[in-house]
Amino acid sequence: MKMNYWKTICLMLLALIALTVASIPCQAKTIRVALLLSGPANDGGWNAVAVQGLKDAEKSYGIETAYSEHVSVADSEAAFTEYAAQGFDLVIGHGFQYGDPAVRVGNKFPKIKFVAIEGNASSENAASYRIACEEAGYLMGIIAASISKTGVIGMVGGVEQPSIVKVVEAYKRGAKSYRSDIKVLESYIGTFTDVAKGKEAAMAMADQGADVLSHIANQAGTGVIKAAEGRGLLATGDSWDQSGIAPKTVVCSTIYNVPTLVVNVVKQVNENTFKGGIYDQGMMEGVVDIAPYHAFEDRIPQNAKDKVAELKKQLIDGSFTAPLIEKRTTE
Repeated sequence: MKMNYWKTICLMLLALIALTVASIPCQAKTIRVALLLSGPANDGGWNAVAVQGLKDAEKSYGIETAYSEHVSVADSEAAFTEYAAQGFDLVIGHGFQYGDPAVRVGNKFPKIKFVAIEGNASSENAASYRIACEEAGYLMGIIAASISKTGVIGMVGGVEQPSIVKVVEAYKRGAKSYRSDIKVLESYIGTFTDVAKGKEAAMAMADQGADVLSHIANQAGTGVIKAAEGRGLLATGDSWDQSGIAPKTVVCSTIYNVPTLVVNVVKQVNENTFKGGIYDQGMMEGVVDIAPYHAFEDRIPQNAKDKVAELKKQLIDGSFTAPLIEKRTTE
């Protein structure tokens, strides 16, 4: 009888312990996300929008974040490896140049997720999200051509790579679609961070008669805007609304809603639905847009504004496709 009594007591205690343990809330693992940037986080453009995405994801999912600035192509593999070795769950490279390194490092760390924004490479645990920047570039070309009085406009690109070339080429064709006789000057400065080079290239275009200066050059692009401001010319911005840099100079800007993209990727990792692959994101997906015209609302010809509005609608519903040309042309 005594044996059965103590056996019953032990079973009851075990059951009580099990119930107590079960009642303790399970703490979900905090997701750790790292970001590689080609330039400074506060560039007011391409890199800044990615950092904003990191902040938005942190607010939405309580993730732990980190980022590295000025990560060159040569250092990108080491940067991916360092974060993966530290146990980060997701490492994002913000730029076309990070695609192949992400895949190579991903092969060594199969449990870690890797992303290249604007990349063109993928594997089972690495994804590339291609932003249809050419859509906004095409519309920006129309706007620039419509406000030019000299019939000459200029576009400054950073590094000559597919993600940059496609915007320059779309810009040229958008401008020509509005004004067939427009002359479009173009220059690739080979850097995303050298503001002086951006300014120098823009000044050279101004000397050739360009009265509207545009860029797709990240931080270096602020040099283009400052050159336009200094010469009393007009400019367009890139990546987010850059009117704040020079309100009386920047007519409009391309908008890339990278924060939305980053939050969506973090959501996939959080819900364990992340899959490697190459995914296109444009106006239809709410990732590409253009900024308001601000003080220039009444200075842009109405037919140009109407054309831009109609094309934007068609880009969203899929009835129009912006030209995608990733190799430089002389057209």
